[in-house]
Amino acid sequence: MLVHALIREDGTVGADELYTVANTLGMSDQQVRLCVKRLVAEGRFTHEGRGRKAQLHATPDTTRALAPNADFLRHAFQQDAGTAPWDGVWHLAAFAVPESARTARDTLRETLVHLGGAPLQGGLYVCANAWEPYVEEAAHRLGAHGALTLLSATDLRRGDTQEPAELARQLWPLQEIADRYHRLGRVARPRLARLKGPAELSSSALLTIAVELAAELTRAMDPDPLLPPQLLPRPWPGTRAREHIARCWAALYERERDRDQSEARPALFRLYADITREAAAAWTGSG
Repeated sequence: MLVHALIREDGTVGADELYTVANTLGMSDQQVRLCVKRLVAEGRFTHEGRGRKAQLHATPDTTRALAPNADFLRHAFQQDAGTAPWDGVWHLAAFAVPESARTARDTLRETLVHLGGAPLQGGLYVCANAWEPYVEEAAHRLGAHGALTLLSATDLRRGDTQEPAELARQLWPLQEIADRYHRLGRVARPRLARLKGPAELSSSALLTIAVELAAELTRAMDPDPLLPPQLLPRPWPGTRAREHIARCWAALYERERDRDQSEARPALFRLYADITREAAAAWTGSG
């Protein structure tokens, strides 16, 4: 998460910046070196130079991997603003991958859960959002597209339960997800106060705040199926926590904009700033 958060718009990560922020977060140089070594060995980055003068270069696959997460965050803000109402359609995916392709089967199962799916029974998953493009992309990549069946329904029952909000409560761990958003709010609020305050903040301090926020946002959103508001308890802590995050990123972007523009800034700043600006416009329009 730390390395990904520091990827600049030109696809590089400066080792000096990486070590400085890592040290501020309580990580040792040895931890950073081992992490970099693993990322290079996995083919996610290439490495040039030595020590703190080195640079990492993100591979195209690493850069592309950030895009779906941006899509999900954008959708979450649209839900918060009331501009992505639920149409009452459940989206289902079923697969029957043989034991000989166990790795592909397990990866597809994990992908469906990551995309917001919940298991109904063996090999059958349900989602409240239109996930078909993401599911098909994953199935093609895993060589399992021929074993995949996609369908949608407006009438879903599980046992005697048919009411959509009650189905959601049974199928997804909503309390656990809510607790993660409460934690995100607790992390975001004091950092927002620092960002809006009068004190000067160094480049490394801003990057540290950005990494802390990105890590907690990922912790909260990775297990979140992004259920439509109609299916969630009210008030839903995710809405308030994302509002704090949006304000933090707007403040970070303003602080960064005052820096030397010849410096390459982390792509995360522009990506999240663009999404939060869209969110602010949506909130204004819906209000």
